[in-house]
Formats: sequence, structure tokens, C-alpha cells
Amino acid sequence: MTALDTYRDKRALVLGGGGFIGQWVAAKLHARGADVAVVARDALAATKVLRRHGVACDVRAADLARSGEATRLVRVFRPHVVFNLAGYGVDRGERDELLMQRLNCDLVAELAQAVECDAHWSGQALVHAGSALEFGTSGGDLADAWRCGPTTSYGFTKLEGARALARISIHRGVRALTARLFTVYGPGEHAGRLLPSLLEAAQHPAPVPLTAGLQQRDFTYVEEAAEGLLRLGAVGDPLQERALNLATGRLASVREFVEIASHLVGVARPRLQFGALPTRPEEMAHGAVSITQLRALCGWAPQLSIADGVRRTLVFEQRSVR
Repeated sequence: MTALDTYRDKRALVLGGGGFIGQWVAAKLHARGADVAVVARDALAATKVLRRHGVACDVRAADLARSGEATRLVRVFRPHVVFNLAGYGVDRGERDELLMQRLNCDLVAELAQAVECDAHWSGQALVHAGSALEFGTSGGDLADAWRCGPTTSYGFTKLEGARALARISIHRGVRALTARLFTVYGPGEHAGRLLPSLLEAAQHPAPVPLTAGLQQRDFTYVEEAAEGLLRLGAVGDPLQERALNLATGRLASVREFVEIASHLVGVARPRLQFGALPTRPEEMAHGAVSITQLRALCGWAPQLSIADGVRRTLVFEQRSVR
């Protein structure tokens, strides 16, 4: 039996399960025989999204910005494990500072207070999706989970959420961790991000304005990011730092990603206008991301190349429109 088989017949609650990464976590849990409940802002939209994965499960609408709502959900569902993919501030239009504090920090603290370790489940009680932006200006290989220098409100609030999880879970003696995600791509990404923009550009003949693309990123295909979250959730041993990196450990430039993806989706090279857009000032700079902790805990790391990840995206999208 593999680590992922331990989810069979276990109750799993996925917050933000209709979102980009949350839908893949819910689908992976469903495929492993878990009793999955999904919480989303829009239950109807989440249900439609999950149908693309062949998943039919309990989907509930809830306003996680309301204090006490997460506690209520934990009491209602009594999950063996909670996966928190809820958050606010990734999209450029999400700039409400109070909502950012509530969903990225206070919600995580509330969950850490609410979850319990079940005698019939040896894994984590709570797996929270963190962000590379918590590191900000740290640089290096980002091996130290708490040497962080966030430069954005999103990064600051995500870091405070991770710190609250670590503090509360250690104090209460519950198994919980933050898995920091880096540049995740694939089916379900929000419009305007890099790969969706290239897929959209393939439908039109216009030039494609881009930054110079020199920034280095750790690109992880979304299905592997979701699998990593499940593998970490099945780990029984407490992680002393309560936070670690979930990434490939390999860097590629944004330009390299664009050139590989554009070739596969059918955007001709002369249409790519590198340098037409400015690089955002909050862009991070770091070395190859340390995934030592991930390998030690799971004996696994994401392996898909960028080309294979883009190919899988195209296959999924083509299958979904049939």
C-alpha cells in the first residue's frame, strides 16, 4: 500500500476546493477513495469545475472571511485531515488589505485551533498551502523555512499565517504543516497568468507582449503540486519547522518556459515580444529551491518537465471541451 492509499475512506475537507490548486487536491483525494467535502465561495461554480475531473462530492458554499466559519465547518464534517487552499491576494485585483489579513492569516490560525488529531488517522490534521512570496528578498536556496523577507502584503500575510500555524500546532500538539508552493501552472489557472495568456494568444494573430523573461522560477505542474500536498498530508512524523518547500528543485527562466510552451500551443516565435513589458519590482530572485525536507519526508519530488506539463495541460483542456 502506498502513502496515498491511506486516504481511502478517510474524511478530507478541502477549503478553496473550487480554485486552481484546490480542485486538483479534491480530485486526487477522490481518486484515492477519500470521503471528500469541498468548501468554496461559489458552490455551483466549484461543482462545475470538479465535474471536469469526474468528481462528484459534497460541495458547500461558505464565507471563510467570517470569523468562526472555519471552526463550524470542522465541527460539522469532523475531518481526519483538512487541506487549506483558501487565500486572497494572488490575483492583481485582490487588494483588500483586511480581507487579505483574514483569509491568509486569521483563517489559518483559526484552523490550527479547530483541528484535532484523530486516533484512526496517522497523518497531518492540517496541510496549509503557503507561498514562495513569503521568502521575498531572502535569496539563496530558501532552505531555512523562517529566513523570510516578504515585500508584498500577500507575502506578509501568508508568512503570518504560516507562523501562526507553527506556533499553535506546536502548543496544541497537533500535526500540521505549511507547504510553500512556487510557480504552479496547468489546467484551471486564472486568466491572465503566463500559460493561460499563451493559450489565449494561440487563438489570435496579434503580437504577444512579454517581459524580458530573465527571472528564474521553479515551475511545478499543478497535478504534481496536488500530489505533493497529499503525500505531505499522509506523513505521520511531525515536522519540527512546520514549514517546507514543495517544488521541483530545478530553475528555468520565464523566457525558457514561454519558448517551450509557445511552441507546443502554436504561437509562432516572431510573435513573442520579449522586453515589451516591464518586470514587476516585487519579482523574487533566488537559487535552485531546496527540497531536501520534501524528499526526506516523502521520498518523492515533482518530476515533470515543462514540456510534459504543457502537453498534459493541452490534453486536459481538449478532453474537457468534448
